[in-house]
Amino acid sequence: MKFNLFFAGMVVLFFSTMNAQNSEPGNVTVDQLLEKFHPLDSTANAAILTKKGRTFFKYNIKDGFVLNHEYFFRIKVYKKEGLSWANFQVPYYVGYEDLHDESVRFSNACTYNLENGKIVNTKLNSEGSFKKNVNSYWSIASISLPNVKVGSVIEFKYTIKSENIVKFPVYENQYSIPLNYSEYHTEVPEFFIYKTLQIGTTKIDSDSKLDSGSQSFDNVYGQRSNMKYKQINSTYLTKNIPAIKDEDYVDNIKNYTSAIQNELERTRYPDEPVKEYTVTWEGVSRNIFENKSFGPELNERQYVLQDVQRIIANVVGEEEKLAIIFKFVQSKMNWNNENGYFTDKGVKKAYLDQTGNVAEINFILIAMMKLAGLNANPVLISTVDNGIPIFPNRIVFNYIIASAEIDGKYILLDATNKYTSQNVLPLKALNRIGRLIREDGSSQEISLDPTTVSKLNYSVVSTITDTGTITGKIIVQRSMHEAFRFREQYANSNKDNYVEFLENNLGSIQIKDYTIENKVGDLSKPVTEIFSFSADNHCEKIAGKIYVDPLLFFTTDKNPFKQEKRQMPLFFGYPLQEKYIVNIEVPEGYEVESLPKPVKIVLDDNIVVFSINALAQQNKIQLIVTKELNTVLLAEDFYEDLKNFYQRTIEIQKQKIVLKKI
Repeated sequence: MKFNLFFAGMVVLFFSTMNAQNSEPGNVTVDQLLEKFHPLDSTANAAILTKKGRTFFKYNIKDGFVLNHEYFFRIKVYKKEGLSWANFQVPYYVGYEDLHDESVRFSNACTYNLENGKIVNTKLNSEGSFKKNVNSYWSIASISLPNVKVGSVIEFKYTIKSENIVKFPVYENQYSIPLNYSEYHTEVPEFFIYKTLQIGTTKIDSDSKLDSGSQSFDNVYGQRSNMKYKQINSTYLTKNIPAIKDEDYVDNIKNYTSAIQNELERTRYPDEPVKEYTVTWEGVSRNIFENKSFGPELNERQYVLQDVQRIIANVVGEEEKLAIIFKFVQSKMNWNNENGYFTDKGVKKAYLDQTGNVAEINFILIAMMKLAGLNANPVLISTVDNGIPIFPNRIVFNYIIASAEIDGKYILLDATNKYTSQNVLPLKALNRIGRLIREDGSSQEISLDPTTVSKLNYSVVSTITDTGTITGKIIVQRSMHEAFRFREQYANSNKDNYVEFLENNLGSIQIKDYTIENKVGDLSKPVTEIFSFSADNHCEKIAGKIYVDPLLFFTTDKNPFKQEKRQMPLFFGYPLQEKYIVNIEVPEGYEVESLPKPVKIVLDDNIVVFSINALAQQNKIQLIVTKELNTVLLAEDFYEDLKNFYQRTIEIQKQKIVLKKI
């Protein structure tokens, strides 16, 4: 970042921090090498004994201020599963338009082993260091440390150099293995003010103080020059951080992993006005709209005018216009699997090619909706695998969708996926909140949580023979996100392969006459499967009686919640109702002796509901079972109650229908 240098008599405008400390490698001890297991977690396959980081600025007359991020790791390997830590990767960005590519350099990489009571070190040579391109935006630098075995201690340093002063790399304090001690220092000249965010629940001790800073550099005449300024030095310390374990029903483990984020709020260079970056959401909005790959591209409309006029000719209603335009863009455009909220080749070129990134496709959708007179705007989101945007912050966003406001209600749309529909976004986009932004700089938070309950309905008409064979017909209907998931997973699957999968999934039944309706038709309507079946292994004959599972082969017999202790909230994506209507014809010569008792159990104000009702009339039995999940996110404190709830439903489903001979 360049600016004119007038440093004499500058006024101190900053706050406070602690002096950064250098971390020198090589201090591995015999005790560390002799350690057989982690003292606080005997299950750990490895542990980070020490992690140190330092972020500081260097100035040169050509590039201005350049960020340097230095990191040091010392890792102990306890088990063979921990050997993977000897292969370490660092991603770095190479896709800047106006800045030089970032660079990564490893140093002081060494493996320590204990041999005959002495510490022997093996240094990394050039053959153990690699770099490769991932795509046009990212590359990876990696090392593979030599002579690593169970009991080894490894250590290495690496430095990332970047001209991107807008954000620092996330400093992670928690990993899949324990971390004994972490120390992070930042040294920020008074020209930059950063917002610091602490993620996770781990206690981080921090301190800051105002100090003096200086730089030596060659000026435009090749002479050595010095500048002095004030800087804020900050230190963040953590210790004895437990490993974070992956769990089922988690949106993104990084949402709960201890880390430190820094994003630029403003710059205040000498003799220049203060420039705001992300102090408010309005600032975020304006900053994004000003980018040439956003605002100007979003406002391009002439290229789609003729198509809009053609496809909505004589259409008056806003809802009908929206449906026609969305289907047109969804069918015409093909996503190139690239995320982001800036265009790449531009909307006009993408429209001509019928292929584009997420911004190009949804900008085309917005442009067409605006030409049709609809109130349409972009919505910035962070995908599930990218984390949650909590504070005014633009670096967390990595995706963009479209919104249309009709009759005071917002309809969310994503035309990149061939199976989405109105308010049915891809599962990766269901990340709690998005930010609707407008060209005038205003913005508002938009909930991404689905409000319409997705439904999974099973209707069974069946007959039981006196030998215990069950035959019948099943209709399965899936709506909203359940339909989306089915289409995305099975729309292009081979019919015979899918039927075989279904037979196995339903307890080895035999299926014939399988048909499916609306598999890829009107995406706003349910997917409907219809098939006949027979099953020989879902009834028991004992002492002249027939015992039948109430839900036949749909019976749940395993609790999906098995953990003793839960670390993270439970994420379900969307609310869901499952309903089973099972009709059974009793075989001739038998009558109903007993049915499951009607039961309804509810967890905490209808968060989860289970009910079963059974009715017998003459030789007919009807059971209606409903399972409702009426939340998207459930706090970890509810885990034990949820586990007990599901265990109760399993016990209820174990009640048998009993048929006896007349």
